[in-house]
Amino acid sequence: MAFPIGGWLLLNPKGTKSHRLLGKPYMALMFITGIASLLMPATLGPTLLGHFGFIHIFSLMVLYNVPMSIYAIRRGNVRAHKSNMVGLYVGGILIAGSFAFMPGRLMHQVLFG
Repeated sequence: MAFPIGGWLLLNPKGTKSHRLLGKPYMALMFITGIASLLMPATLGPTLLGHFGFIHIFSLMVLYNVPMSIYAIRRGNVRAHKSNMVGLYVGGILIAGSFAFMPGRLMHQVLFG
């Protein structure tokens, strides 16, 4: 659900009531997904501690960007909030999602069998 919500938030006017109402569940979904993805072991390429792979860097980015963007907007720093949100969507959903659904990965197996 984070993919369509995030896309809607990026493409529609900012600061509106609907932006704020959808932004909260979007941030929660992204943070929960970041935590959940850290629990999934890397199955391709080199690993650290037999569990973490390069794709887990995106999970850490998500876990950093979500609180930092909330902090930024609460302090009135719209520019930092926007930068964090665009980075979160592009890195956390588009790039990491592209890697996660590649053949040989768990999410590819879940979706395509």
